[in-house]
Order: sequence, then structure tokens, then C-alpha cells
Amino acid sequence: MINARVRCVMIALLLLPAAAVAEPIKLKMAYFSSDREPPYVSVLQPFAEAVNREAKGLVEIVPYSGGVLGRSYSKQAQQVLDGVADMAWVNPGLTPERFPDNDILESPGLFRDMREATLVYSRLVAAGALRGYEDFFAIAAVANFSPMIHTRPPVGSIADLRGKILRVSNLIEGNALHAIGVTPVVMPINEVALAIGKGTIDGATMPPNTLFAYGVSRITRFHYAAPLGAAPLAFLMNRKKLESLPKAGQDVIRKYSGDWTAERFVQTYDTNNFQAMNDLRSDPNRQVIVPSRLELDALQASFQAVFDKWRWESPRNAALFKLAEAEIAKARSGD
Repeated sequence: MINARVRCVMIALLLLPAAAVAEPIKLKMAYFSSDREPPYVSVLQPFAEAVNREAKGLVEIVPYSGGVLGRSYSKQAQQVLDGVADMAWVNPGLTPERFPDNDILESPGLFRDMREATLVYSRLVAAGALRGYEDFFAIAAVANFSPMIHTRPPVGSIADLRGKILRVSNLIEGNALHAIGVTPVVMPINEVALAIGKGTIDGATMPPNTLFAYGVSRITRFHYAAPLGAAPLAFLMNRKKLESLPKAGQDVIRKYSGDWTAERFVQTYDTNNFQAMNDLRSDPNRQVIVPSRLELDALQASFQAVFDKWRWESPRNAALFKLAEAEIAKARSGD
């Protein structure tokens, strides 16, 4: 009996290294807020599930939502570089010093829709054309579109917007609104509802679906459809971490990156934005303000002046604009 037990123990010890080898490499996926919000539901969760299903036993993505690894939206990219997380959802507009070339994507009037903006953004990142992404692998480079202006105090025209303090998602959007008399404040989206509630700001720019997802709909009643630009968002992974994985693990992650994640983002956000607009229009307690042709022309002229100033500030900006134009032309031709 004793000898039998000894043999069992020895066999178990011999099997331990094999079990250790079979243990998958765990990757930490961070999300700064609730797992019920659109980015998590439409991109992060489907990506993690697809990778884990196909790479079972090789790599395993472990989700950390609710800000468990850090609640600051503006620090998500740094957390990926520091190894706090291996991948995270990032708003590049909150750290323009890290992603200085994203200005080209944020310009009002440049894109027709979300799909076009997302396609161009993805291609520019993949081509290495935008600074700040060198240490990251972009699982997804997408663009929410098109933001509206949502306020607590009544607005009905450009004149009513002058003097208002509004949250914006990036500097280019802020500069465009500043040109028509708005005081812009770049602010993470998860801080907006509280800031409006306290009276720190009068409202915010964001797409309709985001208005409902982050609770801003509860304290705003006026929704002005200004022709603002795209809001780039990214799902970034530490490049060194990716390249340290077995090739088979890298291949699975790459397979479900790029077009695969972007398509899910576009489909989900298009559907949600359409539904959110219907909800706004059908609510008798809300006012959706569609600018007149005269106001639209005035807004577009003002926004174009801001963009033209940026474009000619440096040879690099001019070159980026030409590159973006070329990618837009490809997107519109179906290439």
C-alpha cells in the first residue's frame, strides 16, 4: 500500500511540469468604466471571447472592467506601457501630447460617416503614419461620429451657444467651437454627467448613443446637431508584450484585430446612434435643433478656417492632410 502511494506521488510530481507548460499566458484587458457601456460590449468583450476561444490553452485574455486597474480614462495608454494592463481602451484626444497627429482625424467636415472615418484611421495607424503608436499594437482604431452638442440650459441657435462652457473630446473640436464663442474643456466622458450636474459646464459634445450610455441624457434636454468631426478611439496593446507571445498566440490576436473589431464597432454604434436619435426626437421633453442652411454655412466656414490654420501650421500637417485625402479617396472608391 505504501509503495503504491509513493508511486502515485512520484507520478504526480513528474506530471507537474507538463501541467505548468499547458497553462495559458494570461493577458490583462483593462476598461476604465462599466462593462455595460458600448466600447466594452461592442469591441472588448467580443474580441476577448474570440481570442480565448481560438487560442485556448495558449493565451487567455482576462477582463478587468469597472476601472479595477485604474479609473482615469486619460491614463489608460500609460497603463499599457507600464505593464499595469496588457491592453486597454484609449481616447487619444485626452493625451494630445502623446498622439499629436490625431488632429487630422478630428477635423469637422472631413468624413462622410463613421465607417469612412474608421477605415481611414485604421489605415493611417497600420501604415505607421501617425506619431504616438510606435509602442502599441492597435487592436482597433475606430472613430465615433458625429457628435452633437447637448446642453442643460436652452439653446436654439449659434447665438445661444456663445458663452457656453462645453466639454469636448479633443483639442481640434475645442478650437472649432471656440471659434464660434464657446469655451471648450477637454474632459473624459465618464466625468461629464457630474460636471454638468454641478454646473461646472453647460453641456457636452458627444454622439447620441453615448449621451444615453454615460448618463448625460438625464440632465440635458437640448440637442444641437452641429456638423462636428470624428472622435477617434483606440483599443491598444503593448507591442512588446504582443511580440513576446508564441507566434500562434500572436496570429490569433492579429486575426481578430483591425477589420474584425472595427466592423463590430461600426455596426453596433450605427444601430445605437440611430435608435438614440429616434428616442431624442420622440421625447416631448426634449428639443432636437437642426441648424438652418444659413447656420450650417456659417458653422462650416468657421470650422474650415480653424482646420485651414492647422493644415498650414507645418509641412507635416500639410503632408498628413494629403495622406488622409488619398485614403478617403480610396475608401470612397471601394479600395
